[in-house]
Amino acid sequence: MRTLSPSFSAPGADRAGLWQMAAAMSISGTIGLFVIESGQSPWNVVWLRCVFGALGLALYGWRAGLLRQTGFTRRTLLLALAAGAALVLNWVLLFSAYRHASISLATAVYNVQPFLLIGLGALVLGERPGLARVAWSVLAFAGLLLVLPWHGDPVARHELLLGLGLGLGAALLYSFTALIVKQLRAIRPQVLALVQVTLGAVLLLPMVDFGALPATPGPWGWLVALGLVHTTLMYILMYSAIQKLPTTSVAALSFIYPAVAILVDFAAFGQRLDAQQWLGVAAIFVAVAGVSLAPVRRLVPSAPTAAPQRPAA
Repeated sequence: MRTLSPSFSAPGADRAGLWQMAAAMSISGTIGLFVIESGQSPWNVVWLRCVFGALGLALYGWRAGLLRQTGFTRRTLLLALAAGAALVLNWVLLFSAYRHASISLATAVYNVQPFLLIGLGALVLGERPGLARVAWSVLAFAGLLLVLPWHGDPVARHELLLGLGLGLGAALLYSFTALIVKQLRAIRPQVLALVQVTLGAVLLLPMVDFGALPATPGPWGWLVALGLVHTTLMYILMYSAIQKLPTTSVAALSFIYPAVAILVDFAAFGQRLDAQQWLGVAAIFVAVAGVSLAPVRRLVPSAPTAAPQRPAA
């Protein structure tokens, strides 16, 4: 994930940060499994994630004393709400992509987000990406083309294309979120996350199908975990790690997220990628590594989602 510049600390704190970041990215990589197993529509899943996540983050913020002085002004609050709207809609599109494509391919496409952010930075902020970043972007685009279905059953191909399109739309929304959050460096990330998931709980309320909510405890377990584990706990671990680790370590550990997602997709659902798709996924990840791990003059902070020199779900 793109992050605020972390502070450097003692070796013991660095080791704790490594474990915290690894745990956060591992948790993030299992989100797709929990979304699918909940059996709920993307609207219901995201709304309940926001509700439970807001409760957990509010309790944490209260206990940690983060809510006494939030640092919001009228302008920064409006920006936070705009970023939050893009963030929760990004979740809706990503969770929809899981159902039409697969967790593996949706995650791979979602990870082109850094290159969309580079493009938006050039268009909106007039930033110059540099020749190296343009080259990495071309490699990521080539990988995306390899992931696309060029043959096979037309119905299955259409379904996969729809899923990949939703994943790409989610990445674009995440890029808008990150672009806005560049202007909110003074706000504590846990407080920003609380504002955004609270907005999501309100914003998505009209879209919730209450009649389809689970009638048995099993699905509720998956849904509560998405809010309390994959939102509250994950962000607490992630931001604690970011405060302890150099940015290169954060970037490197962020690759745990897509790796775990692909492994979970294979173990839980038997999803297998063909040789061309593996080549495309590898090209995307190599390109992201090239952009994320290269030294840059200025870092771009990310909205709480992810994560993660690349996004977390």
